[in-house]
Amino acid sequence: MFLTQENKLDFKKILFGAIVTCALVLGGVFWFDIPVFNFLRTFDYKIWGVLGAIFSAKNWLVVSLIVLIIFYIKKSIQTKPKFSFSDFYNKIKSSYAFWIFSSVFLAVSTGALLKFIIGRARPIFYEAIGMTGFFPFTGDTAFHSMPSGHALASFAGLIMIGMLAPRAKWFTWGLAIVIAVSRVCSGFHWPADVIFGAVWGVLCADIVHAWMVRRLNK
Repeated sequence: MFLTQENKLDFKKILFGAIVTCALVLGGVFWFDIPVFNFLRTFDYKIWGVLGAIFSAKNWLVVSLIVLIIFYIKKSIQTKPKFSFSDFYNKIKSSYAFWIFSSVFLAVSTGALLKFIIGRARPIFYEAIGMTGFFPFTGDTAFHSMPSGHALASFAGLIMIGMLAPRAKWFTWGLAIVIAVSRVCSGFHWPADVIFGAVWGVLCADIVHAWMVRRLNK
């Protein structure tokens, strides 16, 4: 989305994407979040809870890390291990699991900081007492609605998978969108939260992909 054909970051696309995203997020906060949220809440099915449990940020990190460690062990069996950071990195840098883990880790770590700074109240307050608003710099996760962590992690992971396996990119994009929308249907996030999270996740995937390609070509 934000890469050139040479796998370099396209800063014009990034700037355009930032402007569009800001417009959509502000539009959500001041206009369409509540009506769209109320509409999507009518589609609250149990399957969304299962989907949310499977594709949580924690699961993305844990699963990709486990696969990464297995890949390293397999490589170490084939060649004599040196048990150093450089040896570990050299063995895993070509692993798809490393690319996916790095993409999700970047998205989740920066996303956590954004959640803390923005401090948006989750929709549960709106449904319970009709309250909405922003409470910046609070450690309470009830005020960490923006951006959506599931959208961040799922877009970062699935878009990276789509880039590594281009034939599957339509499936990965589709699944990422379904996961993001499900977070609104389940009442955990506002539409603007998942829009912000989705775009941030894509950007993180593109940054990691561009950096990895550059490192491997050196």
